[in-house]
Formats: sequence, structure tokens, C-alpha cells
Amino acid sequence: MKTAVAKAIFNSHTYPEFRMIISELLLEGKSTGKEQSESRLHYSTLNETRMSRLDTTMKVTDENLEKLKSLKKSFVWLVIAEGWCADSAQLLPVFNKLANESDKIDLKIALRDENEDLMNLVQTNGTSAIPKLIVVDKETGEVYSEWGPRPKGASDFMKNYKEKHGIIDETAKTDLQMWYLYDKGVSTQDELVALMLDL
Repeated sequence: MKTAVAKAIFNSHTYPEFRMIISELLLEGKSTGKEQSESRLHYSTLNETRMSRLDTTMKVTDENLEKLKSLKKSFVWLVIAEGWCADSAQLLPVFNKLANESDKIDLKIALRDENEDLMNLVQTNGTSAIPKLIVVDKETGEVYSEWGPRPKGASDFMKNYKEKHGIIDETAKTDLQMWYLYDKGVSTQDELVALMLDL
């Protein structure tokens, strides 16, 4: 795992760089990733708007700000994502805000299709679901934990929907976006801060 993590970190991007890559590709009518399609281009365009909105509106709670101050060691949050992924668009701005509030967390974003070796090591139920956040010790390179692709409430919502309807359709995807909208990133903050404190 260490080799795949080190390679991904070396080829990773900061959050502003990630946003710039998406914007530049959209100007060319493209999305990130190997597969190019109208659907992925459509979602990339939507996601750029979502991330811009969250960058402006999402706030870290006072309670989580206090907890972040207690971190003693320094970490890299290595996130596997793509510009067309709706969950990535909802969660990366939250990761970025948390990292910006702590001098102990360095956020790095690796594109899934450029880091297949690493993605294969952090599968979710046998799938390459993203985003996936990997917590790495900044000094030793030791991998402590992984999180994702969604906060528990969002995962439970999708699981229950699939059990009830048998499929994940456009209605489910739209309803999930509403879940994220009402949650305002709080569930993700709480889960990640708790994970970091457990370390």
C-alpha cells in the first residue's frame, strides 16, 4: 500500500489545482478521467457549480474547530476523486475547509483513473467508489485509516432506496443531492474529526 500511496501523493493536486483542472477541461468540452461522455461532461459542469457554492457557504462548526486544534501529529489526507463524481463535489469542499482550519492536515487529491493501483487497494464492496479519503502519517508515510465514499447518513439513504426500489435511478441521485444540501457538510465534518481524534 505504501508504494501506491507514495506514487499517488507525488502525482496529486491541491484543491485549487483540482478545481483549475476541471475548469480547464470544461473549456475543452471534457471531463476528468479516461471515459469521456455527455453524461460525465454534464455532471462535471454541475459539480463545478456545487463546489463553488459549497466553497462559499459551507462552515466548519465551532465544536469541530476546537477538536481540530487538539491534533498533535501531522497528516496527509489523500483523496481519490474525479471531477464528474457528484459525491466528490459535495465532499471535497468539506475536506478542504477542515484542512484549511488545521495546520496538521495537508489535503492532496489524486484522480482515480490515474491511480488504479491505489484504488484497487481501497475498494468499497468490490467497487471503485469515490471519493475515498486515506489518512497518511506525514512523517512516516504510514496509512492509518480510510473513509468514504459517503457519510453514514448518505450511505444509509442510498442503501434504503435501493432496497425499496431495486435500483439507483435519477430520482435517488436527486434525492441524495437534497440530503447533502440539508446536511450542510456537518455529518462529514463530525465523522472525519471523530476519526482523526481516534488516531
